[in-house]
This record gives sequence, C-alpha cells and structure tokens, in this order.
Amino acid sequence: MPTLPITLAVITRNEAACIARCLDSVPFAAEKLVVDSGSDDDTVTIAQAHGARVVRQDWLGFGPQRNFATTLCSHDWILVLDADESLSPELAAELERKLPALMAGDAPAAWLRRRTIYMGRPMRWYRPNVGEKLARLYHRDRARWSDARVHESLRFEGSAPTFDAPFDHANNPTLVHKQLKVLRYAELKCRDWLDKGKPARMWQAPFVYLLAFLKDYVFRLACLDGWRGFLIAQTAASYALYKRMRYYEMLHNPASVAEATDALNKHRIEH
Repeated sequence: MPTLPITLAVITRNEAACIARCLDSVPFAAEKLVVDSGSDDDTVTIAQAHGARVVRQDWLGFGPQRNFATTLCSHDWILVLDADESLSPELAAELERKLPALMAGDAPAAWLRRRTIYMGRPMRWYRPNVGEKLARLYHRDRARWSDARVHESLRFEGSAPTFDAPFDHANNPTLVHKQLKVLRYAELKCRDWLDKGKPARMWQAPFVYLLAFLKDYVFRLACLDGWRGFLIAQTAASYALYKRMRYYEMLHNPASVAEATDALNKHRIEH
C-alpha cells in the first residue's frame, strides 16, 4: 500500500495487548513512532515487529510526553493515537483520500470522531462516546499539546476540518481497569491543582457528585444505554468526587503525595 508523509505517534507503557492493533490500523503512515515509558511486558518487541521505531523516555506527563514525541517525528504531519485506539477501516480509507489535500493546505490540525467500545460493544447514545470530536491530526509547527499531566489537549489557532468516519477506543476492558485508571488520573490531576495552589472547597463535593452524575446520565443521554450508561455515569461522578477528596488530603497531609506515589509504583499504576 502506498504511504503518505505522516507519522503515527503513540505513547505506551505495558500495552502489549493492544499495540499491534493500533499500529496496523494506519497502514498508510510512512513512519510509526512509539515512545515507551518503561514497559516490562512485550510492548516494545511487538511494536517493533509491527513496523514502529521505539524510543525510551521516562514518563513526563501526558502533555509533555506527547510534545516530546512530536520532536522525534520525521514528518511535519502527525497522527496521534493511544495504544487502545485504532482507526476504523472507513476512517483509514477516508484519510488516505483526503490527507494529500489537507497536507497541501495551511490548516493547523484536523478533528477526528471517536467511537467508544464499552463492555464489549459500542455505546449507542452516550454523547461523549458517540462521535466525540478530538484533535488528533496536526502539523507540528502549527499546534502543540498543553502541558497538563492528564486531560491534555491540542492547542492551535484557526479553523480545522473534521473527518466523518470514526476511530475506535477500546475503553477499559473491565471495571477493574477503569478503577485503576481513575486512581492514576486523579493523582495526576490533583498534582496539577497542587502546583497551581487551587483551594480545596470541599463544601462543593456533594454537589459535584450529583451534578456530574446528572450531566452524564440525563443530559449526555447515558440513561438510554441501559445499565452500561448507569455505570458510566456513576463512575464519572465518583471520579469527580474522589479527585476533590484526594486533593483535600494532599493539602492537609502533604506526606501523602510521596506515600501514594510509592503505593502506585508498587502496584504499577503510576505511569
């Protein structure tokens, strides 16, 4: 298959179960780059076997790690996927058709639509999981990832086109995976708040939980996806509450930051 002058960039740690699917879903990329932060499974070997150049980099945080990967790419146009994401055949075909015109223009980036696979099948109604728009395709000189440790975003100026077909996100194979991710993401977000000196405002906590649940279950239509929708809304609300409880603990017991880091590292959750 002919290739296009574009780099697929993926950041990994212990993603042996899904990295091959991710890399193979972008057959037209002239370069595939994996930036690995210390996998002790077969991630690196599998990535190399599927055509990727692998670079080792200690974990910097999601935004900084993606910016580091950008500096290593051989091509100006970059497609970013997480290891548990992959292009659908429809999107791969659409990108092959439309990328030459996009790369010849002056657009800074492009939006892709993400479809989430949850508990083994796609969500049908929950809005963030059905056609969620994410900027994942960009020109390295016209866009940059924010420096957030978690929930990073691509920053750019000007208009960007949107592709129609979706890419797939194999979201958290089990609820156990989801809870481990909640622990990790909450810790990173709280450290960002700590750096910024954000006040705790624990009085907001009960309202945060309730509003987060209603937002997802009612207004984002999770209720129409049955019990899977209920579980998604409950997990999101619990995450919103737990972040605030954990941040309150950090402020009132600073030693807990290092203690939690040790515990997360012990259980291989930190990165």
